[in-house]
Amino acid sequence: ATTVIKKMLDNTQLPPHHIDEVIIGNVLHAGLGQNIARQIAIHSGIPNEKTAFTVDMVCGSGLKAIQLAAQSILLGDAKIIIAGGVENMSQAPYVCQSNRFGSRLGNSELIDTLVHDGLTDAFSKTHMGITAENVANKYQISREEQ
Repeated sequence: ATTVIKKMLDNTQLPPHHIDEVIIGNVLHAGLGQNIARQIAIHSGIPNEKTAFTVDMVCGSGLKAIQLAAQSILLGDAKIIIAGGVENMSQAPYVCQSNRFGSRLGNSELIDTLVHDGLTDAFSKTHMGITAENVANKYQISREEQ
C-alpha cells in the first residue's frame, strides 16, 4: 500500500501534509502489528499528526473505508482522505492459542487464521464459499449472472 500511496502522491504532486486522514480496510490482522492504516500512513510519508485507522468488516472492509472517507468529506470534516483496503491472505499465520502460558500434556492445535478469521462465519461456522452458494441459490442467481 505504501508503494501505491507514494506513487499517487508523486504523480499528483500532492504534498503529504495535505492528506487529512488515512482509512484502510483489513481483515487478517495477525502478525501485522498495531493499526496497519497508521503504519501505511507513516511509511508513505504522511505526517505523524494526521490520523489513520483500520476498518474490519470482513469482505466489506475496503469499501467501508471508502464510504467513511466520503462521509467525512461530505460532512466537511476533511478535504483529502486516502481510503482503500489491504490484504495478504497468503501471509496469514497459523496460531496456537493454547501456548500463551506453555503447553500442557497432550497435543496442541495450530489454527489457520486465513480459514478461521477470514473465510469462516463466526456464528454459523460456515465457510464463505458455501455461504455464497447458499445466497445464490436462495435468490436464484445463476453462474452467468454472478
